[in-house]
Amino acid sequence: MSASPAGTGLASLLFERPSRFSRWAPLVLRLVIGGGFMQHGFAKLLRGPEMFAGILAAIGVPAPELMSWLTVAIEILGGFAIVIGAFVTLASIPMIVVLLVATFTVHLPYGFSSIKLMSVQGGVAHFGQPGYECDLLYLAGLVTLVLSGAGTWSIDRIIAGGLNRSS
Repeated sequence: MSASPAGTGLASLLFERPSRFSRWAPLVLRLVIGGGFMQHGFAKLLRGPEMFAGILAAIGVPAPELMSWLTVAIEILGGFAIVIGAFVTLASIPMIVVLLVATFTVHLPYGFSSIKLMSVQGGVAHFGQPGYECDLLYLAGLVTLVLSGAGTWSIDRIIAGGLNRSS
């Protein structure tokens, strides 16, 4: 039995980065991270930013009304920018700040795990307060996008292509 050429076979499939598909990784991250941020922003908007401002005031955030609206704007507009891959590095900065504030003011006291099954009653699961696990996942995804770039099907790629053509 002869050895297969490098880059072919099961070992290549399992252990080598599939370069023909790796260009799609940032798109997957952008859709999940941006969509998640937008969902959180719209939820705050639909419940009323004044409700979120009350929560911010209760945990001691200064200027809670302003910070409530600012958070909603960052989550919706930043999330949309991430989804379409526009100014990903710039959009990530305020999003990272929002995540860090949420981590240290809300989630840290509840530990790492985001899923805390408290009980099951009548076939319905009841969960406790989430920890900082999801915050870390969002942070890791944003940092990965900053380091790797927005990838395929992105405004950043279009802008970079246009800039490269004009030089």
